[in-house]
Amino acid sequence: MKVMIIGAGKLGTKLATAMVNGEIHVTIMDNNALVLDRLKDHMDVLTINANGARKEVLLELEIHKYDLIISVTSNDDTNILISSMAKKLGCKISIARIRNPEYANQLDFFKELYNIDHVINPELATSDEILRYLMEEYTFHFGDYAQGKVSIVNFNIKNLPDFVDKKIYELDTINNLLIVAISRNGDIIIPHGGTVLQENDFIYVIGQRENIKIIAKILKASIDKKVTKKVMILGGSKIGYYLAEKLSKKGINVKIIEPNLERCRELADKLDERVLVIHGSGTDVNLLEEEDLAEMDAFIGATGYDEENLFMSLRAKQLNVGKVIAKISRQSYVHIIEKLGIDLAINPVNITASDILKYIRGGRVVSVSLLLDGQAEVTEIIASKHLQVLNKPIKDLNLPKGIIVGAIVHKGRVIIPNGDSKILVGDRIVVFSLLSEVPALETFFKLKEGR
Repeated sequence: MKVMIIGAGKLGTKLATAMVNGEIHVTIMDNNALVLDRLKDHMDVLTINANGARKEVLLELEIHKYDLIISVTSNDDTNILISSMAKKLGCKISIARIRNPEYANQLDFFKELYNIDHVINPELATSDEILRYLMEEYTFHFGDYAQGKVSIVNFNIKNLPDFVDKKIYELDTINNLLIVAISRNGDIIIPHGGTVLQENDFIYVIGQRENIKIIAKILKASIDKKVTKKVMILGGSKIGYYLAEKLSKKGINVKIIEPNLERCRELADKLDERVLVIHGSGTDVNLLEEEDLAEMDAFIGATGYDEENLFMSLRAKQLNVGKVIAKISRQSYVHIIEKLGIDLAINPVNITASDILKYIRGGRVVSVSLLLDGQAEVTEIIASKHLQVLNKPIKDLNLPKGIIVGAIVHKGRVIIPNGDSKILVGDRIVVFSLLSEVPALETFFKLKEGR
């Protein structure tokens, strides 16, 4: 498969990292030669220093021989133009990033008008993910699969003293659940039954949603269906706007803190009366406390500055705000967040990359979620009759250590598999995989020859 990515920013780089393997050949094009030079130092991709909006450039690169073009430059109109032009010149599939909130209600129209196959809006997708978490009854993050029957959750075991210094096979609490990964001091560990858990380990647990709720109760993380009524959003960014709009439609009162006066006026004009827009600095702790931060049910740090989001999220946690979320973009901050105890760190780049990976892998793949800041992924696959892995015990598939079949949903029943379990036609399979093993994952779950 040949893929061309136009735009070597954070999203373009993340996509290239996730896709580069033996069967996908990636080309990255950008106007900035310095950025491309840095990419070439650590990634096996073809780099082109050129303007992707020029017809002669696409023709010279034989765009008609490419299976997919993804345009993720910083300009919406440029992305629309490139995706439409590439499709007209013979590229099989085109994807465009369109971020402008004014376009949000007409994306389907754009797809039809400009013959674009798929449109992504990172800020809209991120606001949807935050909203889903805010509406959840628990104070730690669920990822849902298999139509809500299977969940994956991560948490720090310091909140479960009985887990510390125990071997996994000794844990009675996690019957019918599976620990698929441990994050320890920045390292990822794929555990086995004899792995000893250590204080401050973050564990990733997969299983039937109802069984995972048992752990939630042990953690005392259930807030007894406490309804989120008051939310403070730091930053009137696109994410802040989308989220405030969605929350207000659900009858939730929202406060947005935004330092740019002109942006405050724009937000006040566009949002309804349930949203109070306050002009002020996000780093002014006194202002946030005067605006009753301690009385909020949730706090979201959604500015363009990771440090600001983290600092104020930490203050919100100190004031015992129920749910605290920080938007981050730097991978290096992931391990800091684990230590700070912030409930959820959310990365728009990972969310968008997950959406694109799901799309390009086709109809068999129902969802893809990047975890551990893109170092691993959870993929949900529907087993068609042409899959190579059907009717074989999992122990005989010789899966690499970094690939774990975490759950099988057979005729609506969730099975946490063992070595003797088999994948049958129509099953939904939830698979955890390290990013380094994704090529192997695609090999194991590809269709039989000729299909």
